[in-house]
Amino acid sequence: MKIYRSALLRFADDGQAVYDSDALLAVAADASGRQRVVAAGSWQALADQYIQREGVEVIHLPGKLLAPGFVDMHIHYPQTDVIGAPAPGLLPWLENYTFPHESRFHDREYADGVAEFFMDELLRNGVTTALAFATSHPASVDAIMTAAQKRSMRMIAGKVLQDRNSPDGVRDDTEQGLIDTEILINRWHGVDRLGYAITPRFAPTSTEAQLRGAGELAAKYSDVWIQSHVAENLDEIAWVKELFPAARSYLAVYDDFGLMRERAVYAHSIWLDETDRQLMQSTRSAAAVSPTSNLFLSSGYFDYLKADVSNMLYGLASDVGGGMSFSPFRTMQAAYVVGREGHAKQGQSLSPQNLWWQHTAGAARALGLGGVIGNLQPGCEADFVVINPACTPLLERKTAQARNLDELLFAMIILGDDRLIEQTIVSQAK
Repeated sequence: MKIYRSALLRFADDGQAVYDSDALLAVAADASGRQRVVAAGSWQALADQYIQREGVEVIHLPGKLLAPGFVDMHIHYPQTDVIGAPAPGLLPWLENYTFPHESRFHDREYADGVAEFFMDELLRNGVTTALAFATSHPASVDAIMTAAQKRSMRMIAGKVLQDRNSPDGVRDDTEQGLIDTEILINRWHGVDRLGYAITPRFAPTSTEAQLRGAGELAAKYSDVWIQSHVAENLDEIAWVKELFPAARSYLAVYDDFGLMRERAVYAHSIWLDETDRQLMQSTRSAAAVSPTSNLFLSSGYFDYLKADVSNMLYGLASDVGGGMSFSPFRTMQAAYVVGREGHAKQGQSLSPQNLWWQHTAGAARALGLGGVIGNLQPGCEADFVVINPACTPLLERKTAQARNLDELLFAMIILGDDRLIEQTIVSQAK
């Protein structure tokens, strides 16, 4: 057992932050060998019970903050080298940068190189779980899963399905793409900490036959994830309407093919109407809110007020490479701006605790992994970060003046980046 003494942030079941300025976090292996949180709380209340046990290692981290590892609900690992590419909008950005780059991932050696860098970049930024797109090439999935498994990370990923409206090099074959998907599910889903996601890129790049086949796989393998994009961009919505004239809405296309259920995650979800939001809520599908990407591509604003009224699930995501940073702090910064703007300029001032929850325990809940990851309550897998609130002169000055938890968290959200992450610890298995 390892005992950490530091400040500690975690979350109650209702999403409220629980904070101890002088805390004990006890971590030990369960019966399967997986490292889990055994105890978390006040040092004064818990120390006598735990530190005298045989074989205990006590690690003192004065001035630091232990917090749950961040959960990124939507990211494209093959776009690691596309981040920061200039483009006037979503569709030209795909055509000029993304598709040409993704065509290289048929080469396993090339895919391995990107996957290794990508995984290290996630960990450097404090991200311990991600829901990731690969490319249309099966080798790209093998690469990311292998890299995650080597690091004992919880990773959910899938081969992209896109059998139309896509250039040579990334377009797959309808039948073969579905065959490859099922092979990859059986190869990787449930192995160690890995999960598979059935991954239509977005409705315009899949035929009805491919979407129907994806829905059939989703029904057959009910515990795998589903991921795609929806309602990100007005031009994209108009395109979907032309391609699927019988569908009530863009989101309804996925529902029509059996692709909305628990563990289904739809990136962006900006231009939804009330019927769409109720569909998200009733199916327990979730939105991956990608604020830096939405700002970068000028796509629009996620409407937090209406999402909360409809009680739909959502969490934060970087959306690299459309997103501008791997850092959860940059994502939370942008989410605060998006929340203030809203659709009708009736935004809300998202609290620092809520922003942090959206990127940890809230995202875990949206993924169907509440109580497993994204938190540091007893029983959770021991994924956490060691944060140094004094990592820069300005942060040191500002956080020293914090009078309460909100002021401490908000200072780090607004002024922080990857330098805040002193160490990232993932739940190893013996």
